[in-house]
Formats: sequence, structure tokens, C-alpha cells
Amino acid sequence: MQDIKRIASVIEAKTPAYVALSDKVWDLAELRYQEEKSVAAQIEALEQEGFKVKPGVAGIPTAFEAEIGEGGPLIGFLGEYDALSGLSQKSGVTEKIPAGGANGQGCGHNLLGTGAMLAAAAVKDYLKANKIPARIRYYGCPAEEGGSGKTFMARAGMFADLDAAVTWHPGNFFGVMSVRSLANVQAYFRFTGRAAHAAGAPHLGRSALDAVELMNVGVNYMREHMPPDARVHCAITNTGGISPNVVQAKAEVLYLVRAPDVAETIELFERVKKIAEGAALMTETQAVVDFDKACSNVLPNTALELALHENAKRLGPTPFDDKDRAFAEKLRKAALTPADVSAALRSASMPSNYPNVLHDGILSFDGTPQVLFGSTDVGDVSWVTPTVQVWGGCFAVGTPGHSWQLVTQGKLPAAHKGMIHAAKAMAATAIDVIENPDLLAKAKAELKERVSGKPYVCPIPASIELPFKRRADSGTPLGPVDPNVAGPLSRARLPT
Repeated sequence: MQDIKRIASVIEAKTPAYVALSDKVWDLAELRYQEEKSVAAQIEALEQEGFKVKPGVAGIPTAFEAEIGEGGPLIGFLGEYDALSGLSQKSGVTEKIPAGGANGQGCGHNLLGTGAMLAAAAVKDYLKANKIPARIRYYGCPAEEGGSGKTFMARAGMFADLDAAVTWHPGNFFGVMSVRSLANVQAYFRFTGRAAHAAGAPHLGRSALDAVELMNVGVNYMREHMPPDARVHCAITNTGGISPNVVQAKAEVLYLVRAPDVAETIELFERVKKIAEGAALMTETQAVVDFDKACSNVLPNTALELALHENAKRLGPTPFDDKDRAFAEKLRKAALTPADVSAALRSASMPSNYPNVLHDGILSFDGTPQVLFGSTDVGDVSWVTPTVQVWGGCFAVGTPGHSWQLVTQGKLPAAHKGMIHAAKAMAATAIDVIENPDLLAKAKAELKERVSGKPYVCPIPASIELPFKRRADSGTPLGPVDPNVAGPLSRARLPT
């Protein structure tokens, strides 16, 4: 193991510039596949560090890779920068006050991408100073929120030559992020009916909105009969207009289906498709399914995670101060509930009576991954190369993800400290992998065992275009339809 103080000092020297970059991305708050300004800011910083940048990789304008170094193993750092819709929020306040835009960094991706960049740049300097052969590659990964950017990148082979990958995620706690996430499939279901006067001739109409509502009812009945750790969510994205005196001829609902692995997810998704087909049959409407995106479940890598845990212990707790704690306490009293706090503690296997408003410790880790009832496209990277993740303690304990309470903390000193601390842990672990061939060999052998000889198969079929390239009216027909509305009867299956 290297002297962790050396890599920590490199990171501390770079801190001001990367804190400013994180805050800039927070201000920009760009949605999936629209992160042009955030990408430009990251590329500028990486070019100043001497990285050679390839923009627009995998056919995605807001995806890029930046590489430096020669010889030795190739270590990848995964970064993100996309925001969430509807979470605009003023910084550093304890009440919900929109900041003027529509979007907000509700998952801390301004910190995530910047922290991963910082770790990559610090390892680059460490290798150069110590004349150690290795290559460092930073991936600018768009659209983690509802876009599965890394999955599309994995489909294009972007991670296939990596020896290992390192990343992190901002959260309530500091330590190893060893999780079994849920795979998912996301798709639009679009119904087309027949418009009519809702009072004068309703019998002539066929309501697409009725079909959406019946589909949602059917899925609700399915919930009792699906695996308990599966999840199904939806959002009605087109109600057919705002005129109640018109039978709605078009309506649309977006479904997100999750389960512990890809095979279970596809099986559950097929059941959802059958429900949509039934809704179309009941309402004599046409249904099409438009496969949007998917991602795989995470494969933990215990060998790398144990190395990370040792580095976390050597670093010690995140260095919060009294001002950080005072704001966190004020926010908790004003905007967090006991249920929020309890859920956060339970998710990290922390004692229910944990008293501190900020995490002043290190998560315990015995090599056993936990189930995370969420999804991440990091999962697809983990099927391709040994991958390790860090939780960064950036927010008051109890802060929910995807909330204004998280957004308001994203530019505060406590969040910056969590980012810097996570960068130190990532950088130290990457150096361990580079300097210890046995550790890397063990990590690769573990991945081989976990995949059980089955090569990675991207859950997004090759026939599915990137979301921003598709027509709004695309889709595959489902089930019987009204001959007055659409074409022949057919039944589509999930593309393979």
C-alpha cells in the first residue's frame, strides 16, 4: 500500500479548482443527453490536466473519454453530470424555494463527476511523480437519470479494454458502496383511439386515456403476484389533452420495471406488455410499445471493495466542522422527518439510534453486499470489468435522494468535503490496483466467477436507437386493435 498521505496531499492541492467546477455543474443542471455545457466544462478542465479527450463517443454527443499515461494496467473512472427535472432549488436554505430553472442536481451528479475527475487527475500526477507505468481514463457518462448512458456506452464496447473501474456516489454516509442493485427496463406505452364528442356521440369514440387507466389498474393488480423485491413505476406522459368534452384519441404512459437481474426484469416486462395488450382490447384502441432504455444489476467485487475499505479506514471520517453540523441540524429540524432519518440509517445498516446529524465515521464492511432497491447503469460496467464504488458522506443523515433537500446541500462546504474525501478513497484504491498485480488478478478472477462463464449481453437490443434519435411516434404494435383505428392484428415481443 502506498502512503495515503501523498495522494491525499495531491488532491488537496487541486481542491479549489474542482470545487468551483462542481458548483458550476450544479448551476447548469442539464437533463439527460442535454448536458452540453457541463461536458464542455469538464473537457476544459481535463485538457488543462493534460488528458487527451475523445468527444462524442458511442454516438452520444454528451459522452466522452479522456486518457493519459502509457503502459501498465488501464484504470477507468466513471463520472456523471446530469440533473433531474422539476427539482430547481435555491442553495443553502432549509425550505423549498425554486431557484428559477426547472431542473436541479437532485442526485448529486455535480459532485459525482467532479470527484471522479479529481481522483483521476490525482492518480495521473502520482504515477508521473513516481514513474509508474499505467493508463488512466476518465469517462464522461451522460443520462444516468432515466437514460442509461453507460449501458449504451457498454453496448458500443466502451469499457471492454479496462482492467478495472472506479466510481462513487454522493450520499449520507462514507464507506464502501457494495450493493446488489436492480436491473430495469423502461418503455413508453402509447395508445391510439378515436376522437368523438363526449356528450353528443360518445359511443363513436374509443378512449386512449381509458386504455392508460385500465393498464395502470391491471399493473396494480399484478403487484401482489410479482417477486417482493421487484418494482414497477409509471408516469402518464400524455393524457390526450385538456378538453373533457372530447374523447381522448391519444394517450401515453411511461413504465419503469425493475427486478434483481436482467432475466427477471424482462420476464416481468413481458407481463406488463400483456396488460397493455388487454387494455387495448378492452377499449378497442391500438397500443404500441416503445422500448426506451434498460440497465443491468451491479456485480459487486469483494476484492476491490476490501481494498477500498482499508483505504477508508486509513483516511478516517470525513472532516466536517461545527458549521457543517449546525446547518445539517437546522435542515433536519425544518425539512426532514423521523421516517427520512430511519430509512437512511436502515439502508446503511446503521444503528437506529445513531445520534449524529452528519456521518462522522466509516461504514462497516465485512464483504457482504447489500440490496439497493434502485438501479444504476454502473451495473453494466460491472459486468464488463471489475468495478468498485464509494459512498461519499455529503448530506445530512436522512436526506432523501431526488429531493429538494438534497439539491439545497449540493454546493455547501459539507458536500465539497464529502466529494474530496471520496476522491481520496478512489485514488488510493486505484493506485493499489496499479501497484499490486495480485489484487488485480484476484478482482478479475472474482468477476469471472460471478458471471459464471456467461459473457455480458447488453439489455438494450442492438435494434434500439439512442433515445434522442427516435421519433416521438415510434413503437411496436401490441395486440388486437380497432380496424377503424389502425392496421392488422399482431403481438410484439421484446426485441432480442
